[in-house]
Amino acid sequence: MQGILLQVIRFGFLILLWLFVYAIIRAMRSDLAAASGTRVASTSGRTARRERGANRSRGTARYLVVTAGALANTRITLGTQAVLIGRADDSTLVLTDDYASERHARLSPRGDDWYVEDLGSTNGTYLDRTKVTTAVRAPINTPIRVGKTVIELRP
Repeated sequence: MQGILLQVIRFGFLILLWLFVYAIIRAMRSDLAAASGTRVASTSGRTARRERGANRSRGTARYLVVTAGALANTRITLGTQAVLIGRADDSTLVLTDDYASERHARLSPRGDDWYVEDLGSTNGTYLDRTKVTTAVRAPINTPIRVGKTVIELRP
């Protein structure tokens, strides 16, 4: 009986050891993905850039559209309240993204403009390929990356 108990304890310890190794590898993989700054594919070409640049200054944003990620094609009508983005259940846009923080970013209206700010997230928030460190004006049709999710303000 003691031999069987000893084998069960050894087997349990081995499982715990492998779970610990798995957790370390998973943490390292997510840190490396964040450090490499995975780029989001964007429209290329001079005409596409000119069209996007022309559309940025037209009108005010009425919608927040998810263009890439698990919630692609989701559209939120914007009002006068700030939009909280993250994995938390009380967020306006709840993400199911392992690279997003509980409270990742916030979009706030200021007059006719919307500003994006990072809320101390682990992997950062990017406005078109630039890391957001303070509240920055978010032009219309400019990609905002939160984890693996990309969103845009639309008129």
